[in-house]
Amino acid sequence: MQEWANQLCENRQFGSKMTDSKYFTTTKKGEIFELKAELNSDKKEKKKEAVKKVIASMTVGKDVSALFPDVVNCMQTDNLELKKLVYLYLMNYAKSQPDMAIMAVNTFVKDCEDPNPLIRALAVRTMGCIRVDKITEYLCEPLRKCLKDEDPYVRKTAAVCVAKLHDINAQLVEDQGFLDTLKDLISDSNPMVVANAVAALSEIAESHPNSNLLDLNPQSINKLLTALNECTEWGQIFILDCLANYTPRDDRESQSICERVTPRLSHANSAVVLSAVKVLMKFMEMLPKDLDYYGTLLKKLAPPLVTLLSAEPELQYVALRNINLIVQKRPEILKHEMKVFFVKYNDPIYVKLEKLDIMIRLASQANIAQVLAELKEYATEVDVDFVRKAVRAIGRCAIKVEQSAERCVSTLLDLIQTKVNYVVQEAIVVIKDIFRKYPNKYESVIATLCENLDSLDEPEARAAMIWIVGEYAERIDNADELLESFLEGFHDESTQVQLQLLTAIVKLFLKKPTETQELVQQVLSLATQDSDNPDLRDRGYIYWRLLSTDPVAAKEVVLAEKPLISEETDLIEPTLLEELICHIGTLASVYHKPPSAFVEGSRGVQHKRIPIRSGSGESSESQDTGGAPGATEAPAAVIPSQGDLLGDLLNLDLTPPTSTAGAPPGPPMPMGGMDLLGGGLDSLMGDESEPYSPQMPRGADTPQSLRFSHSSPSSPDYSPTELTPGPALQLGGDIGGSPAMDSGFGAPAAVMPSSLNAPVGGGLGDLFDLGGGVGMPMGTFVPPKTLWLPAMKGKGLEIMGTFARRAGVIQMEMTLTNKAMSVMTDFAIQFNRNSFGLAPAGPLQVPTPLSPNQTIDVSLPLNTGGPVMKMEPLNNLQVAVKNNIDVFYFSCQYPISMLFVEDGKMDRQVFLATWKDIPNENEAQFQINDCHLNSDAASNKLQGSNVFTIAKRTVEGQDMLYQSMKLTNGICVLTELRVQTGSPTYTVSLKCRAPEVSQCVFQCYEAALKN
Repeated sequence: MQEWANQLCENRQFGSKMTDSKYFTTTKKGEIFELKAELNSDKKEKKKEAVKKVIASMTVGKDVSALFPDVVNCMQTDNLELKKLVYLYLMNYAKSQPDMAIMAVNTFVKDCEDPNPLIRALAVRTMGCIRVDKITEYLCEPLRKCLKDEDPYVRKTAAVCVAKLHDINAQLVEDQGFLDTLKDLISDSNPMVVANAVAALSEIAESHPNSNLLDLNPQSINKLLTALNECTEWGQIFILDCLANYTPRDDRESQSICERVTPRLSHANSAVVLSAVKVLMKFMEMLPKDLDYYGTLLKKLAPPLVTLLSAEPELQYVALRNINLIVQKRPEILKHEMKVFFVKYNDPIYVKLEKLDIMIRLASQANIAQVLAELKEYATEVDVDFVRKAVRAIGRCAIKVEQSAERCVSTLLDLIQTKVNYVVQEAIVVIKDIFRKYPNKYESVIATLCENLDSLDEPEARAAMIWIVGEYAERIDNADELLESFLEGFHDESTQVQLQLLTAIVKLFLKKPTETQELVQQVLSLATQDSDNPDLRDRGYIYWRLLSTDPVAAKEVVLAEKPLISEETDLIEPTLLEELICHIGTLASVYHKPPSAFVEGSRGVQHKRIPIRSGSGESSESQDTGGAPGATEAPAAVIPSQGDLLGDLLNLDLTPPTSTAGAPPGPPMPMGGMDLLGGGLDSLMGDESEPYSPQMPRGADTPQSLRFSHSSPSSPDYSPTELTPGPALQLGGDIGGSPAMDSGFGAPAAVMPSSLNAPVGGGLGDLFDLGGGVGMPMGTFVPPKTLWLPAMKGKGLEIMGTFARRAGVIQMEMTLTNKAMSVMTDFAIQFNRNSFGLAPAGPLQVPTPLSPNQTIDVSLPLNTGGPVMKMEPLNNLQVAVKNNIDVFYFSCQYPISMLFVEDGKMDRQVFLATWKDIPNENEAQFQINDCHLNSDAASNKLQGSNVFTIAKRTVEGQDMLYQSMKLTNGICVLTELRVQTGSPTYTVSLKCRAPEVSQCVFQCYEAALKN
């Protein structure tokens, strides 16, 4: 519809003598018939009038497709206005009349060679808009000519047509070489052609993220920057967006690009300004902060952002949402511009609220007096929502700027004195937060708060007041009376108030037990017996059992010291913020969500990251998961959903592992106390106030499932009761070989009965006569580290890792990076049951607290004495990592070569007898391609991974190596490796009593030989 409107507007330049409104009104009957007659008229003027009537009918929604052949006949004309109208009709109806549309192909071809460039461009533009498969292949030749046309107007139109054609038939565009022609247009002499070529390539690249169409290099960047100065504003936006996807080689190139983009900041179009800001924000990351130009650039960024705030409200809002992101990333840019964010009386509410948010982010000790005076003024406005936000903002200022806290509290008390109901309620909510941030500092205001108790009618305010009364009950003489007044209408209160009231009365009881026994009994009865809310009922039962069993423990739990609240609770996560900075000026920056959150399908969803300056302390690997070699070849982690781990997390055991590696777990020592919750809930809560119950001993055969290894020696010694898993959790049986499993994966490695007459391949009968010198091993192959836990899923914690076997010990080697805003401590790790019983051999040693943006390497020794359950795939390991923020789950796959033991070399006779003894159906054969080692080099490489060559022989130019290896659980694997001289293809035959391991062993062979 927009295309039609544009075309109709263009038509007006040809100037008809009367207005076009007459075409939209008609009283005639049999209209189609009359139009048909007029379209076939010999008079040109009559034809043009008829086509205009047809377009008018089409525009208002009438079906005029029956006139298709008659309208198409009008294409053969020199009149540009008539041709435009016919093409407009053709674009609309070609899809419903594909067979008839083919009639127009010859005209397109002819028009593409017309002397008038406007007609050539019109033909190629219309070709791109006709989305009919039957026609597209006929249009390739005209398009090819137009892409190399002498007129830049035709070339720029043809560039966009390639993107449209790619959307219809991508394969055709690639086969015809249009993409290469499009890339050549980036070097065109005309800036508008360059801009359209960039726009078309960017559009195609979005739908094919891995195609690398825009292969930018310093030469092409220079051409784009040259074109930037001369093309239209929309062309500049396309070029700037393209520049934003480029990663400069060093800080010198980054500075050069910034210098050439900076003049765009003074452009009149706000979209150009925001696109330029996006480029500068990205490339600033590459500049050293001590560089003079860095400070100059910060100063240059402020004025254009301020100028955007003088536009109309809708544009202001978009600018403010983008500024909100910029201020979170670099507050120093606008730290001296606080006044421009002060609210005007005629600002719409959405602009006011956004300005308020930015004011808080820019608040500092230097400007807090100015900000508070402004906020106090806002709190007397008439707009209720805005007043509430203003009062909350005062509280946020107190929490953010400690020196201003006293002044903020004084301001809030002044507002409470106004007795305006909603102001009082918001003030009480924020004062509660101030108490949390500054305990035992401003409690003198409690008396004033209690005076307003009766006026509170909003759940959040009532809950906040109840929290204050309960928290400071010892300082309030009539605390029991105040809480009792709330208790009278307990069942009419919201859940939030009920939960807070329950906790507050329990706190009061623990502080004044003799005076409040009846009150606590009453609230516990109301919560547990008279309530239908499961959350309230469960909390009531927990408090009841705690109080009745061990009041001292209850006091430690309920009256425990609370952590201070964070000064910035609404900051965007650093990884998300980085991605949003890369999308400044787009819808993502207004929603504050990545495109993947609101764009359906894969189209347009491409994760972008800010480039990291070399030497900034963060490796490129930690920023870009593709940086590690081999990371794309085999995904290191198939992260399970929460549901996958739920069954085994019911067996959660937070007991630190014993120091003896591989020792079977025995029954723990009794620790006193009782299981207050009667059976296992404590194992999920991990609460040290509820110790292990001696009434529920754990036998040696109870699987331990996930086991946390604590990072600190001072960590609490958790020993919760463990649940024995039901049949549903015993999915694969025990690998170690239970009596029920006399064959298959869990079979013991001893000799199994099989046919003694089984044919033996490879001429093993004369094995004893073979020479087989084995050289020195070349060292164990260690796979490169891959991304296990992305920062987005780990709340800022990113984990990359790999596995290695060093000196007979399996090591889990990890790189931990803190990309959050807060310090991370109290690290612990835990494994789910797995195929080979892998478990931590000791605690996870994280030497220091992990500060924001800090990266450390840790190595965790593993043993194979843990609980066993067959996984799919076999080498899958499900891991839980815990820190002071949360517990995070991920999966990774370990190379099975980590389990090959050092004593896996067989005697030759034992090898021959075992090979014969294993049934032929257990044999698996694989091929390794593109391997260029000779047999001796291959043998040496494999010996580094504990794959031992027993013998070697050569038959007709083919070397055959006979090898053995043994896994930690006693399973032996026998192989025959055939190496044909001059051929890069090896053949591996594997025999094993547990054929399930063959695929994993082959993968280890391939990895070791190719690396």
